[in-house]
Amino acid sequence: MFNATECIEIQVKSRHALDGRLEAAVKDLQETAMRSRTCGILITRHQPGHYTAELSDQVPFGITRELCR
Repeated sequence: MFNATECIEIQVKSRHALDGRLEAAVKDLQETAMRSRTCGILITRHQPGHYTAELSDQVPFGITRELCR
């Protein structure tokens, strides 16, 4: 089972850095998601350069969804 409060915070200053950090976060979360097979991954853009990546039961397993706030 996964820790529902686990959230990976990403803060970057360049698009190049963002791509790498998001890719690493998604890879880490995919490994956790494979164990439970009940949640997908939600990437949220809070403001330019500030994102979070987390497992969410609001996203179907096997899907990564993006949300802008």
